[in-house]
Amino acid sequence: MDELELKQNDINEAIDTDIPLDKNVRLMSPTQMLLRRFFRSKLSIIGLVMVVGLFLFCFLGPVVYNQWGETERDPVGGVECEEAQVTTYEVDGVTYTVRGIREKPMPYNVKAGISADHLLGTDEMGHDVLTRLMYGGRVSLLVSFMTVILMTILGVIIGGIAGYFGGIADNIIMRLCDILMCLPGVPILMILSAAMDGWVEQQWIEEGMRIYILMFFLTLISWPGIARLVRGQILSLREQEYMVAAEAMGYSTARKIFKHLVPNVMPQLIVQMSLSLGSMILYEATLSYLNMGIKAPYTAWGSMINIITTNQGVLKYYPLIWVPAGVCIVIAVLGFNFVGDGLRDALDPKARR
Repeated sequence: MDELELKQNDINEAIDTDIPLDKNVRLMSPTQMLLRRFFRSKLSIIGLVMVVGLFLFCFLGPVVYNQWGETERDPVGGVECEEAQVTTYEVDGVTYTVRGIREKPMPYNVKAGISADHLLGTDEMGHDVLTRLMYGGRVSLLVSFMTVILMTILGVIIGGIAGYFGGIADNIIMRLCDILMCLPGVPILMILSAAMDGWVEQQWIEEGMRIYILMFFLTLISWPGIARLVRGQILSLREQEYMVAAEAMGYSTARKIFKHLVPNVMPQLIVQMSLSLGSMILYEATLSYLNMGIKAPYTAWGSMINIITTNQGVLKYYPLIWVPAGVCIVIAVLGFNFVGDGLRDALDPKARR
């Protein structure tokens, strides 16, 4: 072992054991310490590779691999219709036009097997499975990330107000959290999805709006957990010396909450967000599997698995249609959980590793 390695080991040992260092020794910054602890864990690295790999697969994959120019919107039906014959006749002075149509087969190989053109074959509608897997991953990851970001922002604001002011505001907000946490989330979302079917049929909303409404209601039922976490942390932090100093200097309430209190809660929030991403992906996949989430012409990983509930032949004889989507869900959930566990250990100041 050379001199440089011995010196680095002495520094690491001093950091872990709180031994005073020589003034000439350059200490690592908090960010460097965080990265060092995070990348020391093999599971953290594995989780990070899984998450980054999924994002590259879903967002850059269609640029490299895209059959027949497919987009995020699936073609409706397995055939196209074209005008075959037009007949015009007149009855009692009124002219009527009858337009005949005929089916025009689309250039798809329904349930084609693995080939150079279709690396995972095609589904029952002739859509390339690998391409749908990429676009479905975009929707699943988008719903999960936007929901987690929105519920974190809402939870930080409301939890910060409850923890800092206390009193009546705290009681009202916490009782509201208790009510929302007691509501059965999945049944309510199933009712909402059934209602949205009627809204789409009556053209009150477009099918694409279903995604954003789903994100809004997932946020609405998920923010109380973040708010409770922020409230609990602020209740303990607001009595610290630096908050007494901020009070004496006459800082505004908003500055004390969002500049001094919330940044000290960020480590816990980052861990909670990373762990919540896996839960949200499962939430969305469950709803789509029950045909209550993302619907055609859009697709998601859960809706790709939904086909096995209505077609037992696909379940038995065409596993490549639904198994890859299930594998992507497992990879996403495991990856986010591994990253969350690694961040939790790296941000723990009491960790002695």
